[in-house]
Amino acid sequence: MIEYLIIFVLLLVAELVYFRIADRCNIIDKPNERSSHSTIVLRGGGIIFVIALWIWAAWQILVESLGFRVESQFVVQEHWPLLVGVTLAAGVSFVDDIHSLPDSVRLVCQLIAMCFVMQQIGWFDIEGLDVLGLVLRGLMILLVFVVYTGAVNVYNFMDGINGINGAYTMAVLIPVLIKNEELRIKSGVGFLDESLMIVVLLSLVVFCFFNFRPKGKAKCFAGDVGSVASAFIVVYALGKLIFVTGDITYGLFMCMYGVDGCLTIIHRIMLHENLGQAHRKHAYQIMANELHIGHVKVASLYAGLQLIFSLGMLALPEGIVWHWVYILSVGAVLITGYVWFMKKYYHLHEEYLASLK
Repeated sequence: MIEYLIIFVLLLVAELVYFRIADRCNIIDKPNERSSHSTIVLRGGGIIFVIALWIWAAWQILVESLGFRVESQFVVQEHWPLLVGVTLAAGVSFVDDIHSLPDSVRLVCQLIAMCFVMQQIGWFDIEGLDVLGLVLRGLMILLVFVVYTGAVNVYNFMDGINGINGAYTMAVLIPVLIKNEELRIKSGVGFLDESLMIVVLLSLVVFCFFNFRPKGKAKCFAGDVGSVASAFIVVYALGKLIFVTGDITYGLFMCMYGVDGCLTIIHRIMLHENLGQAHRKHAYQIMANELHIGHVKVASLYAGLQLIFSLGMLALPEGIVWHWVYILSVGAVLITGYVWFMKKYYHLHEEYLASLK
């Protein structure tokens, strides 16, 4: 455990050093009519998620070079596609946080980064496949590519109030880690490197210490660099679980973001809005802005419900039928709740928009 304590301290120091750099370089988030905050806050604190990956890699290499046994079932060299993919996507997003980049540049870099993550998961491993298998794998890769890219962008959209990104990412990764341990006990090998996920969780704790605070009191925001980095990490971890088990119902581990994000997109399409334009129509934003529920309370609600739903799924008896019944039931409850909430409270947002004119 001492190594995790040392890494935690390194992450904390790295975040504080970044704050000094951001302050000097004026990397800040100024509030506007679309914002859920009213004061200037440092932007890009989520860069700590990328730093965490490289600290983990450096630590593994250092320990191995000194002749000590690495407490890991995977060697760090096996994770280079993940490191490259997350760093590329987050790096471009960090530049965009400072100076806006063309949408085409960000999209191309994200697509390339997604290829690296899919390589890490194993989608491009075609050894032993016959012609039919290659065709089916190719079609599956195209579908997965679209789903993963959509998931990353929905995840990015949902980062809009204090604490929600950090708390929700922990709520997703903890059940994945529990399932990894369950499979490791059952078969002798897991599908994820536990030490890597623990280091990521430590970086989330560091970030939440500065961000999981009431409105107006956050030291930093994640920025696109943080939301994109955490999204790619979540897509990798959850994607690996689905790839190994062949059970797509584990997508329920991201159901809160999925339902809010996707139904908000559908809602905006119905309103004939430009999807590329900034907005604050998500259910969690209306809770925080129009209903004036505290940021920490809303973030805790989303993370808490996600954790409950995920742990409930892990507690189910073995069998894909149980999973489908459960995910359809949870989906029906969340969709019904979203529609009811919007019918009851969306008029408050319309009144807010009218007040800006």
